[in-house]
Amino acid sequence: MTNSHGGPIDDVRMRGFARRETVEAALAWLDAQLHRLPAETVLLRAAAGRVLAEAVTSDLDVPGFDRAMMDGFAVVAANTEGASEYNPLPLQVVGEALPGRAFSGDVQPDQAVRIMTGAPMPHGANAVLPAEWVSAALTLPVAGAVEADAISQCAHHARPDDSIQAVAAVSPYKHVGRRGEDVAAGTVVLQRERVLRPQDLGVLSSVGIVQVCVVRKPRVRLVITGNELLPAGTRPHGCQVADANGPMLTALVERDGGIVDFPGLVPDDRDLILTALQSDADVVIVSGGSSVGQEDFVPALLAQHGELAIHGIAMRPSSPTGMGKLGRRMVFLLPGNPVSCLCAYDFFAGRAIRALGGRSKKWPYRSLLATLARKISSPIGRLDYARVLFQDGQLVPISVGGASVLSSTTRADGFVMVPADSEGFPPGREVEVWLYD
Repeated sequence: MTNSHGGPIDDVRMRGFARRETVEAALAWLDAQLHRLPAETVLLRAAAGRVLAEAVTSDLDVPGFDRAMMDGFAVVAANTEGASEYNPLPLQVVGEALPGRAFSGDVQPDQAVRIMTGAPMPHGANAVLPAEWVSAALTLPVAGAVEADAISQCAHHARPDDSIQAVAAVSPYKHVGRRGEDVAAGTVVLQRERVLRPQDLGVLSSVGIVQVCVVRKPRVRLVITGNELLPAGTRPHGCQVADANGPMLTALVERDGGIVDFPGLVPDDRDLILTALQSDADVVIVSGGSSVGQEDFVPALLAQHGELAIHGIAMRPSSPTGMGKLGRRMVFLLPGNPVSCLCAYDFFAGRAIRALGGRSKKWPYRSLLATLARKISSPIGRLDYARVLFQDGQLVPISVGGASVLSSTTRADGFVMVPADSEGFPPGREVEVWLYD
């Protein structure tokens, strides 16, 4: 048996790994293969969560006009100077401005235009006198006593051609939203590679964007193998188990911005597995069949029909992980044990999916420093992925091994990495913990 380059294939089934790559070497190979996928254009309403392929620059001001920020009266600020409850200044109401409907004339000295929040400022006016700071000339309170409720009631009912009185002064542009104060023409609104949030869509809409240029989402084929597997959601029976990796990987891929293609479980059959590998996806993720067992066909198939660049990594769990290419497709061989599968996905496959889709290659987990309540032991020469939880403000290790005990990840708050050059961490050591939530 030979590989696609004509060389012999090293079949490790039932013989074990002759050597394992370091995590650093595996990541170096992987990063050398990664590139951002081409851009595509989508409608604005479909752009949430997508990654911008290019920066967006506004060619207009938002708002495109000065506007009132309060209900009241548009005035010339200088004409209110000295106004108070004891020195009310008269103003003649000459019209009104409403949102979407401007006052067509000019505001002259000693005039006012009734205006609602969001309405365009009339020409000549440069401030808004709030309704609460106005009294109607025909309904002045007796003996000069000015009550806020009475003033507000009178002002709100003032009509064009009414006379009002300003009982407080406003400075120029008081309660006025200036043209372009939200977005000025020529401003870069959003930068390239931004993952679009709901509020981003609102800003894009406000500057007149209808379609958005985004990075194409990676298409990811899931190949979940194993004769012992039952479809997800099936009640396990006998010596068969329900598929846990399919639902988990689907959620992980979608979290990282990929589109999942999962036609169903694949038996441990060379021809069926090869057919499943030959999809039109950007990434193929195989779960199961990646190790050195008698029915672990996938490494040899990938080596024969493509490139098996990495097989076996010095880490726990996930040591049987493999990586390579089949044509233009990236292929990841993940262990069938669920914790190993999760760990290998986060280290390698998820990194590739995020990068192809224009996202950061870094983990989508936040991290913090915390103190260990108990020690974590680890042999030199292997990276360990230790699940931990918080108890009384300190970190308690749950498990370092147990590749098949998926519940260890649901009980855990996160994980700690022990590097290959370390024998572990003692109690009381402050370590970086990556949080699942």
